[in-house]
Amino acid sequence: MNPTLRQMRAFIAVAKTGNFTLAAQFLHVTQSALSGLIKELEQTLGARVIDRSTRRIALTDMGNELYPLFNQMIDDLDRALANVADHAQLRTGIVRVAAPQLMACTLLPQAIAAWRERHPDVKVSLADSGVENVTARVLSGEVDCGIAPERDETPELEARLLLDMPFEAVIPPGHPLAGRDRLAWGDLAGYPFISLRGQFTERLLADMGEAPREATLKPEHEVNFMTTALAMVAAGLGVTVSMPYAAALVQRYGLLSRPLVDPVLTRRFFVYTRGQRSLSPAAEAFVAFLAEYVGSGLPRQPLEYGHVP
Repeated sequence: MNPTLRQMRAFIAVAKTGNFTLAAQFLHVTQSALSGLIKELEQTLGARVIDRSTRRIALTDMGNELYPLFNQMIDDLDRALANVADHAQLRTGIVRVAAPQLMACTLLPQAIAAWRERHPDVKVSLADSGVENVTARVLSGEVDCGIAPERDETPELEARLLLDMPFEAVIPPGHPLAGRDRLAWGDLAGYPFISLRGQFTERLLADMGEAPREATLKPEHEVNFMTTALAMVAAGLGVTVSMPYAAALVQRYGLLSRPLVDPVLTRRFFVYTRGQRSLSPAAEAFVAFLAEYVGSGLPRQPLEYGHVP
């Protein structure tokens, strides 16, 4: 005994209007089709739910018992379907994103601002993290997606390429290397090098394995965040390397960036999501938007407002 959704909607419409003509108009069906649905419902239930006469209709005892139940079911279903439609059409929703601290204070705020202009009702929550914590937040379900440099493959994570960018040297103005348009890695070897702890330095040195011996760097300072490295460069404590997407922050520290060659080393950044798990419509749309935003060219000018983090 399984009443259909159409049968229940027909019954609710008749019960609310007290009139087959009005109920049929409300449901956009003919009166004969409406009568057929009520008959089908009564046959399914094995009991009458509406008493009909030439002058009026009335709910039977069974109809009065079923009406609040059916009405609540229909209301709950309609609210749920409306909520699904709002999410699917990006009229509501929230996207939780984790990103390394440097990206979280340069590229991501500008991307989120551009997203908000297009989808003002879908909120993006940004979790700035240590590089090594980004994928852990994805795996735990704390965030929908994370943006981080390339990591060893794991079946628990799905990776989508977002950026493939070359390293740039970051030096203070007035530095002996400031007059050059581009620099070789070997040029940096004669100056104190400020690096990041963890896999950043390990992968960087591994990538330089085939480079000439004079290009090998030995970090004099290792810090947790690139903002710290930039502040140390600004204080004259050494040089560092960064990604082009951080150009606005580099300029706000009053520093110079130069392309690095011999060799040209790049770093790939991926959007990480949990494997075998579908993203919400809002999260899927944001990931696609981010790829479009990055593909259109990264802004390199300093932000007009705010202070250096």
